[in-house]
Amino acid sequence: MKRWTHPQDALPLVAGIYAALSPIWTTTTTRATTTMIVLGAISALAAVAELVRPDLIPLEGLTAIIGVAFIVAPWVMGFSGTRPMAWTAWIVGAVTFLVGAADLQVTRMHHRDGTATTP
Repeated sequence: MKRWTHPQDALPLVAGIYAALSPIWTTTTTRATTTMIVLGAISALAAVAELVRPDLIPLEGLTAIIGVAFIVAPWVMGFSGTRPMAWTAWIVGAVTFLVGAADLQVTRMHHRDGTATTP
């Protein structure tokens, strides 16, 4: 697969940037702010890495794991009572997880078919 040819990887990038910036306009707590900035930055960086190297299976797996981290973060970090930030985490997590899981399947098929190429 060629660089910058996975448009679906732009979704976790946008979601990560949105999550990292969401404390600016969303009701939040200190813990929620820190969690969303850190997970958002990690998500955005992983998405950029996927855009550069779309043939690496571990990156798609990482994206799916980050999605799960977003989903469980409100309960684990104790901000599920802050509904606006919790919903932001759940929605961003669902988008990130679904794209990561789907992309993982696509990349596996390309590797199995022998159509994966390195840049």
